Amino acid sequence: MQIKAFETFLCVAETGGFHAAARKLNVTQTAVSARIRQIEDATGKPLFTRGAGGTALTDFGRQFRPYAEQMLSLWSYASTDLPTQNQNRPALRLGAQLSVWDPLLVDLAIRFEQHLGQLLLTLNYDHDLDMVDAVATHVLDAALTHEKPSDRRVMFETLPPERLVLVETAEAMVGNSVFVNLELGAAYQDHVRTTARKAEGQTVFLGNCMMALRYVLKRGGRGFFPAYLAAEHIRSGALVRVAQSPDLMLPLYLVTRPDSAAFEDILDCLQVLRDPA
Repeated sequence: MQIKAFETFLCVAETGGFHAAARKLNVTQTAVSARIRQIEDATGKPLFTRGAGGTALTDFGRQFRPYAEQMLSLWSYASTDLPTQNQNRPALRLGAQLSVWDPLLVDLAIRFEQHLGQLLLTLNYDHDLDMVDAVATHVLDAALTHEKPSDRRVMFETLPPERLVLVETAEAMVGNSVFVNLELGAAYQDHVRTTARKAEGQTVFLGNCMMALRYVLKRGGRGFFPAYLAAEHIRSGALVRVAQSPDLMLPLYLVTRPDSAAFEDILDCLQVLRDPA
């Protein structure tokens, strides 16, 4: 799909009509219609409705608009800014499956920069993207995941597990026991199943660790959170450890490709990542 199709879509959305967009872009209305049809054929959804009141975005068109804006922004960077960057700087694309490891992903990126110097870094975390497949298909150079990879196209290193502790607010201690379930995979669910059943209130499913922690602090309740995130709130008295609750040790793997240009550097940085300090 051509970048001009996205530019044209945004122009129609901004000007409110195909005629106006054609004038602004200095092309024919037929060209505008053809570019819009490119996107509609690819997505299977109409972008605009035409009526007596003019041209308006459909519901899908409104949802699609920020994505088009983001794609144009990325293209502008890739085609204009990127070629002017220092080409001696290595590029590295890192990802993490679950936001419970967002801070760890940032720490890893900083350690790579300390090891290699300034990088062209791309960091990505996603709750739906298959991180192992993203590494195998060269979308990412390395990724953090909680599921042990079985894909033969990649290799992985086992990292120290993430320690999660069960904490609660004062409201939870007096019976307002909402349990926040982060849905962090099979190992997590096996560990928390009994805890969730003990909760007197509803179970809230939140995939984002930072959102869930904020929810508990504002609403009251309990949940498993990374020890380093909970520590500050435990010290302040906002959270307390739940007595006699064993910690949850969540598996963590760094996935790479043997043929990756960054492979040796990734392995070098692993030793630093494993350092308890």
